[in-house]
Amino acid sequence: MTDDGGSRLLGPAEVRALAAELDVRPTKRLGQNFVHDPNTVRRIVRAAELEPDDVAVEVGPGLGSLTLALLPAVRAVHAVEIDPVLAARLPATAADRAPGLAARLSVIATDALRLRAADLPAPEPTALVANLPYNVGVPVVLHLLAELPRLRRGLVMVQAEVAERLAAAPGSRAYGVPSAKLAWFATARRAGPVPRAVFWPVPNVDSGLLAFTRRDPPPGDRVAVFRLIDAAFAQRRKALRSGLAGWAGSPAAAEEALHAAGIDPMARAETLSVEDFARLAAVR
Repeated sequence: MTDDGGSRLLGPAEVRALAAELDVRPTKRLGQNFVHDPNTVRRIVRAAELEPDDVAVEVGPGLGSLTLALLPAVRAVHAVEIDPVLAARLPATAADRAPGLAARLSVIATDALRLRAADLPAPEPTALVANLPYNVGVPVVLHLLAELPRLRRGLVMVQAEVAERLAAAPGSRAYGVPSAKLAWFATARRAGPVPRAVFWPVPNVDSGLLAFTRRDPPPGDRVAVFRLIDAAFAQRRKALRSGLAGWAGSPAAAEEALHAAGIDPMARAETLSVEDFARLAAVR
């Protein structure tokens, strides 16, 4: 593979050789689909719009395809890997294929959903760049935005329909719990499709890139707002007066709260922005 700023990227032959060396067989349980196309990881790094002083957190680095592309682009990479075999091998891969940059890499062998800010070495991450396991994409993004306050932006690869849901605006068919909760933390947009052929094994779903930029949240308590969002979308086909009866205590109490928040009681959940949800939660 060609040298990219001091890092030799992995191609299909190298990915398979590493997997054979480690006796790794990608598992559905961990949502493992390894990227073996250098142009795809270059594209991800470009789309992430990273600055040389950025610190990237990468979830699910796997065999290191994206990690090797990130190392020349940022000050440091914190790679969070749940598979102990892959986590143990990644530093050696960096040392072999990016010897002048390997000191920028730290590997944290843990479940990203249990990661705490204190688990990461300094410096604190400023960007999330990752090929996320499909089965945990949404909860990982939301957890890391809540846990890592200096995380200012991100570019993640997820299942295409998940990218659509996360970037959806109020009133659209795809808008729901993931979109509303992500909007608490950030503005998001779809950043393009990813062909199935760049993965090994080839997944049976389409993939897409999602870009996000952190913003100031609306006033209010996040836990209370998220509880309200869950309640509203659990009954998304119903008017909010009925759908939020359990949350408010009765349809009449829900209607009173909705009027107080300036929201039509006959509206449905998918028409409300995160600011609307925050205002309604504050009434309670």
